[in-house]
Amino acid sequence: MTLRKPPATPQTPATPQTPAAPQTPVVPPPPPRWAVLAAHLTALVVLPSGLWRIALVLGHPAGYTEAGFEPFATVDAKIWMLTLTVAGELVALLTIGLVRPWGEVVPRWIPLIGGRRVRPLAAVVPAALGAVGLTLIWAAVPFWWTYPHADLTATGNLVVGILYQPLFLWGPLTAAVTVSYYRRHRVRGRG
Repeated sequence: MTLRKPPATPQTPATPQTPAAPQTPVVPPPPPRWAVLAAHLTALVVLPSGLWRIALVLGHPAGYTEAGFEPFATVDAKIWMLTLTVAGELVALLTIGLVRPWGEVVPRWIPLIGGRRVRPLAAVVPAALGAVGLTLIWAAVPFWWTYPHADLTATGNLVVGILYQPLFLWGPLTAAVTVSYYRRHRVRGRG
């Protein structure tokens, strides 16, 4: 068995290649003022109901009758209400990232991904799904007073209804800020 040399291929003359110009990242325009305001409002609309739940955690009946407050006196219920309050506020604060630089570049202190650019769809898809979910969850809040609340006092029913009304705006505000983020970060067509 003999090894043959492969046939020679004609060489083409080397063409000088010009170095590619360094690509500068496209900087999106700043968010409109209304979007910045809407993003900050999302954190505020969650606050009244959160403060009410903290009052329950601290042992104040906050509008409940004695029998109605009894299930909220357990340690498990207090942990749940505190967790719900903190998680809700943190999720609402994430909306601010859609109008701040940390919504465009991951902060450097975050392990593994710090300093990387945020892909627009990585922010838009969860924010849009969250906006739809929040809108559906809180859509019935304006009708609070049409439902019976036997475990609340008359004053408690009024106060709790008022404290929960702002949550109706959480989904639409998040949706508006998400659309603004998407419009600022979408890939521009060539032409």
